[in-house]
Amino acid sequence: MYDRILVPTDGSEETTCVIAHAAELAEAHGAELHAIYVINSSTFASLPMESSWEGVSDMLEEEGKSALEDARRVAEEYDVSLTTHLLEGPPNKEIVRYAELDGFDLIVMGTHGRGGIDRLLLGSVAERVVRASTVPVLTVRVGGEDDEPDVPATGKAHGSS
Repeated sequence: MYDRILVPTDGSEETTCVIAHAAELAEAHGAELHAIYVINSSTFASLPMESSWEGVSDMLEEEGKSALEDARRVAEEYDVSLTTHLLEGPPNKEIVRYAELDGFDLIVMGTHGRGGIDRLLLGSVAERVVRASTVPVLTVRVGGEDDEPDVPATGKAHGSS
């Protein structure tokens, strides 16, 4: 059913269970597993011009490499190989673009259990991916303050663990 699975990571500790879930699915289906980290440089666009962009850029790249190395350690616990990719741009757009252009069958990503005003103010990368992607998205709940289950935003494939 799945030949190519994509798992975006943000490097947070909560993402570990998402990567493990994706690795378990890849192992069960004999699928390729790819992890991506998207450097969102736009969050630093408001830095004063005298700030060293090169230093910020290097720091963001190192964070991405570290997150992908963490993903590799999690995937090593399963009988799967992991290919990693470091991308740059708006995370939701890059995840969708990469998944669609590279022929992935499934995106597995974490969703924080935010609700109410937090969700309205902060938005959600996972929700934006679900809404925009033609590739099915499996969401894995990675903690949150409320106990309400995630409600699918569209008719695409969803789940939570």
